[in-house]
Amino acid sequence: MDQGDEAPAVLNVAGLAKSFAGRPVIADVSFRVAKGEILGILGANGAGKSTLIGMISGLLAPDAGAVEIFGRRFAGNRAACLARMNLASPYAALPGALTVRQNLSIYAALYGVRQPGRRIDELLEQFGVAAQAGTRCAKLSSGQAIRVGLCKALLNRPDLLLLDEPTVYLDPEIAARARRLILREREARGMTILLTSHNLDEIDHLCDRVLLLDGGRAAALGSKLDVTRALLGQQREQASLGEVFARLAREGA
Repeated sequence: MDQGDEAPAVLNVAGLAKSFAGRPVIADVSFRVAKGEILGILGANGAGKSTLIGMISGLLAPDAGAVEIFGRRFAGNRAACLARMNLASPYAALPGALTVRQNLSIYAALYGVRQPGRRIDELLEQFGVAAQAGTRCAKLSSGQAIRVGLCKALLNRPDLLLLDEPTVYLDPEIAARARRLILREREARGMTILLTSHNLDEIDHLCDRVLLLDGGRAAALGSKLDVTRALLGQQREQASLGEVFARLAREGA
């Protein structure tokens, strides 16, 4: 059975659509994500992954469709929904003129984080950027900025975490460490995660189910095995997400 249908949905996306300058980027995409589930969104460049995350997080307004979070329509309950979720994306930079600690302190205040100094220190240490606490964000390397963004995303211990390319620019060892920390948070509190990535190993190891986007449409949704079989027509027990991705790049879904 599809895990997204077994438990009450933390996230329910229904018929989302978005166009830019008359060009459809997301077209009639629907899915559900259950509590504690990690859903991976996979697709080539331009498939609509970041646009989809932007609509779910409220950064972009959909042209059509609806988003429900924790059983509430996001459009009418924006503040209540945002209080229980967070986002990490390399495309959403923190203000560069402020230091790492200043930025995180502001976000901690906005989210009403208890013992904010302690929480900030804990996350900076875990992600290996404690030495950069007093550095202006504009001076951070790409990898450091990604890790600080992950600290920001976990500050309020969110029930729903949106991760858009969370380990891009990170070297393999630090990326693996970041994934372990994210999984630890998920296991401790049953956090639900929506993850976009080009890293097939990351999708394969982290995600319970996969949504495959192609040209802004949902080409397949289900377990990793279900998705590969749906796209490749294979019945063998071990099918590769890499084969699916190669086929999309070569000839389309």
